[in-house]
Amino acid sequence: MSPARARTSHQAIIAEARGLLEEGGLDAVTMQAVAGRVGVRAPSLYKRFAGRSALIGAIAQDVVVELDASIAPATRTADPAEAVQIAANQYRAFAHRSPGAYQLLFSRLLPDARPTAESNAAGAAGVLLIAERLVGAEHALEAARLFTAFVHGFVSMELAGAFRLGGDVDAAFSYSLDTIVAGAVPQRSIG
Repeated sequence: MSPARARTSHQAIIAEARGLLEEGGLDAVTMQAVAGRVGVRAPSLYKRFAGRSALIGAIAQDVVVELDASIAPATRTADPAEAVQIAANQYRAFAHRSPGAYQLLFSRLLPDARPTAESNAAGAAGVLLIAERLVGAEHALEAARLFTAFVHGFVSMELAGAFRLGGDVDAAFSYSLDTIVAGAVPQRSIG
């Protein structure tokens, strides 16, 4: 194995590419820039990735796995309403920690730069499980989409600096989640 290959593990390349993503956005992630970060020439990266799109796809895949892992503890929480809060707060924390990676998940990517369908399904499994516990199997997908759409919208506005009216944004996030959860829980008839 050549010294360059030993220095450029798949995960090391992805880590450096993610660093560039966080520093300068998706446009900053070039084969030349990543190669410079890992200490090799750009052609060496093609031994691991077919091109920039494949590298971006690997980054996106890595981000899906990391986000899923950060939400996973919520699935072990017995109270579904509390699980929604935990998952949403973890999702929000991830977006603040890694805004470039977070935005990558919602970017329009070329087909070979997108996470695989299997990865997306695995990433959504935790939210679907929490939603099913909260509203039942019949409406789990709809509830999961509702929670995801709310959290994504809120976090996107927050990252863009759109909340300019003052007030406690953390309290607004919790209040909104509580309201959505209360509205999503099926009403059971008494009697």
